[in-house]
Amino acid sequence: MLGDYWKRNMGTHLLLVLVAVIWGSTWAAGRFLSYGLNEENPATLSAATSAWLRYAFAVSVFFLWSISSRAERSFLFLPPDRESWVFSIWLGLLATMAYHLLFMHGMRWTAAGDASLIIPMNPVFTVLLAVPMLGQRISTRMSVGLLIGISGVAVVVGWSPNSGIPIEHRIIGDLMILLAALSWAATSNLTKIMLSWEKGYSSLEIVVWYSLTGWALLSPWVIVENWGAAVPEPSSAEWMTIAYLGVISTVLSYVLFAKGIELIGPTAASSYVFLVPVFGVLGGWLLLGEEIGASMILGFVLIVIGVTEVQRESERLSAVS
Repeated sequence: MLGDYWKRNMGTHLLLVLVAVIWGSTWAAGRFLSYGLNEENPATLSAATSAWLRYAFAVSVFFLWSISSRAERSFLFLPPDRESWVFSIWLGLLATMAYHLLFMHGMRWTAAGDASLIIPMNPVFTVLLAVPMLGQRISTRMSVGLLIGISGVAVVVGWSPNSGIPIEHRIIGDLMILLAALSWAATSNLTKIMLSWEKGYSSLEIVVWYSLTGWALLSPWVIVENWGAAVPEPSSAEWMTIAYLGVISTVLSYVLFAKGIELIGPTAASSYVFLVPVFGVLGGWLLLGEEIGASMILGFVLIVIGVTEVQRESERLSAVS
């Protein structure tokens, strides 16, 4: 029966591996856009401008997607009521504006591989924020898992093989990446609340809404960052990277991941997220010449153990409540 399962779903699993590769590559792409290749070849765009342009591509593709989806069912490109607008604005503030500003600023200061190993703490933050937001209970086992995960982050930050970046810079960048994970955790819980309203919203519709509101919220930030400065002139490589992040990483990979959840279930599909840091480290090594060391492997193992413990205990508590 296991062989039949793999025969039926092999294509889906390969697509989810592709999603992990795409998401893993975003760390090297983010480092390139925010820092450049090196000091002799610096980035030309500010963090807000890069994020704004990324979502200009994403929102355009989402709009075309919504038009094509109307033939199949009623796809809502904009929130239909006041409550949905309020939540979409909050989600845009957290998921699009805050997350990507922290992501881009953080990648200016730290290594792509280091950051990709830290971001898996997001599920832990999701569970912790669910305590005040969703009434989630917290137990001793969850606290132990949190401590194990934090220990893994400490190993990655304190013993990174990327010693070419000063540790004080890496600490700043890694803290920003942790805050980005916290921002995305709040996004996950707000999205759960919206999906629980039983208004028939799809997760894709919610993503489109907060992409649009977040893009609008980024606009004044871009104006402030570039006020009085010369109009930036991105290189062709930077334009290609922005388009890749907006179209492939933001839109296509999400659609593929949602399809994977539909075909093999959320638990099996979500397990592929743990491959993202692996490809993140490899991307930093292959594309940016970053280092790979034993401390990264140890830190990653500790983070995965911690996250797994927190998630399992959260599911157990939810089942008995």
